[in-house]
Amino acid sequence: MINKLIKKLEKEGKVKKQKAGIIQVEALLRQAVFDLEEAKKIVHIAQRATYLLAYMAMLKAGRALLLLKGYRPDDGAQHKTVVEITSVVLGNKYKNLTEQFETMRRKRNRMTYEAGVLLSKSETDKCFSDAISLVQKILAEVKSQNPQLELKFELNEK
Repeated sequence: MINKLIKKLEKEGKVKKQKAGIIQVEALLRQAVFDLEEAKKIVHIAQRATYLLAYMAMLKAGRALLLLKGYRPDDGAQHKTVVEITSVVLGNKYKNLTEQFETMRRKRNRMTYEAGVLLSKSETDKCFSDAISLVQKILAEVKSQNPQLELKFELNEK
């Protein structure tokens, strides 16, 4: 399923082959973890910033997953492409989580380009929690294919 999707996206010009080693993948995952650590520091005082950091952590982890497969996004809808591929790689078991990633992508887009987009505390808390879960799942997926990966990720919401 993933290979079929990647071939389709490659034909559409949405992804390109990218040679990368585990070092590049790990660097993106480290940045994702760092974004979540930063978000944890401000979750009680800055909802918009927490939301944006949580989303960026998901995006970086998703890009790491795509890079692990030997590709990078290459079009005007890179975020959407990363979400789509992340959803297929993680599969139906994580459908709710990847659907939340897509919802966050859309909201982040509106927050960036429209004025007056509202964001509730409960929405921010859920997004932060979902970002932690998604990054943990992607990290587990990467480790399953590269057991030598040393990155540890132990972050909770509190």
